[in-house]
Amino acid sequence: MDAAPDAARWVVSTVADEAAARALSRALVERRLVACVTFTRGATSVYRWEGALHEDAEVVLFAKTTAARVADLERAFAELHPYKVPELLVIEPAHVGASYLAWLRAAVAEER
Repeated sequence: MDAAPDAARWVVSTVADEAAARALSRALVERRLVACVTFTRGATSVYRWEGALHEDAEVVLFAKTTAARVADLERAFAELHPYKVPELLVIEPAHVGASYLAWLRAAVAEER
């Protein structure tokens, strides 16, 4: 596993609707925690919550960041995400194109 702080990471999450997806996505990009968030409507999640089975429409978010920003991203989710227990799945891609990776790194670099 590549432990380099500037290695790319793909983060998957869900929210209830497009308004929440837009608000969360904009906040994360504005804070430079992610380079980009792509979201898609039309997902359905089936899950158990507080002892009951649920089936709800959701919007899936795919955020692109670096390993170094994951801890800050997790703290931001605790603050900003509308769910009590937000989904936060961090995936290490097998390969990222060089030019995209350079852009991603620059986009999430902390301003000095």
